[in-house]
Amino acid sequence: MEPSNNTTFQPSNTYFLVISGKPQGPFSVEQLKERKIKPGDFLKTADMDDYKEAHEIAELRQLLGFNREALVPQYFGSFDQRLMASALDWFFVAGVCIVLAFILSLFVKDQATRLAVVFSLFGVIPLVKLIYHIIMECSVKQATYGKQILKIKVGDMQGYRISPGRAIGRNLAKLFSVLTLFIGYLFSFFNKQQQCLHDMIASTLVMKDRLF
Repeated sequence: MEPSNNTTFQPSNTYFLVISGKPQGPFSVEQLKERKIKPGDFLKTADMDDYKEAHEIAELRQLLGFNREALVPQYFGSFDQRLMASALDWFFVAGVCIVLAFILSLFVKDQATRLAVVFSLFGVIPLVKLIYHIIMECSVKQATYGKQILKIKVGDMQGYRISPGRAIGRNLAKLFSVLTLFIGYLFSFFNKQQQCLHDMIASTLVMKDRLF
């Protein structure tokens, strides 16, 4: 018998369920069915970093018949959180590049070549940081390591993971925030969703994670 091409989820996880503001469980999917959980109930598995609404979890949508609902993000990353996350990311990227350049210089005897390696860092570090932001912001985590530490992440206007194309557009649009003498970053003080200029251009949000 040939395997079916239809993809179905088998119950593979137990879930912690937020009841009256407190996490309880774990519960099997059958136990969740018995409790008649709603699409807006918050759950997580032991492997998940944070709680999600039931309709956001693919397995539960499949097994319990929920539809994925449009999210309305309510909590956004503040300017100081974003600034600190950026500083951390510059530190991480620059640190890795400097260490690699130092190791490379150990194998170079020519003084002029060593100087060329050092000065090339001024161009390499911003390029690596651009690529790093694009890859991390469209990943499952939706955030660079700096943002993850500060518990903020990038999403579309419904809070969902952005595509690689939108991640590229968002990060290239930061050029406009810089060319306005960084005034583009101050736009976050004047709108409810705390979007900077490049967020407005790319239709993205920087959100706080939900924590319990």
